[in-house]
Amino acid sequence: MKKQCWINLPVEDIDRSIKFFTHLGFTVQQQHGSGQAELFIGDNNVLVMLFPKETFRNFTRNELVDTTKSTEVLFSIDAQSREEVDELSRKVTEAGGTIFSAPSNNQGWMYGCGFADPDGHRWNVLYMDRSNMPQG
Repeated sequence: MKKQCWINLPVEDIDRSIKFFTHLGFTVQQQHGSGQAELFIGDNNVLVMLFPKETFRNFTRNELVDTTKSTEVLFSIDAQSREEVDELSRKVTEAGGTIFSAPSNNQGWMYGCGFADPDGHRWNVLYMDRSNMPQG
């Protein structure tokens, strides 16, 4: 049996989310008439389904996390260079997102930043220089 995994994410405004993620350079396809959209990430096309909050709540039969107070998940995306991290950070700000961790070095071999999309979901973009990765 072939396995596939979809990540489902509640959003307040599908159109705003589409505009935001498109500005960041992601491929987004809206499911016309369904009120949802598909966000494709990376070469392997990881699929994040964007659903209106009420639709998402009906799926989970649970209250949603208040992203101003809590974090349920951190989405991590790789970058090919430090410059790509910096560029994405700039685009996040331009598109209306929030940088919660400015681009910086981490552990001597990683460089990354953290941002929140317009719905407060947290994302991390990280360049890893594996040639400087500690051995052991």
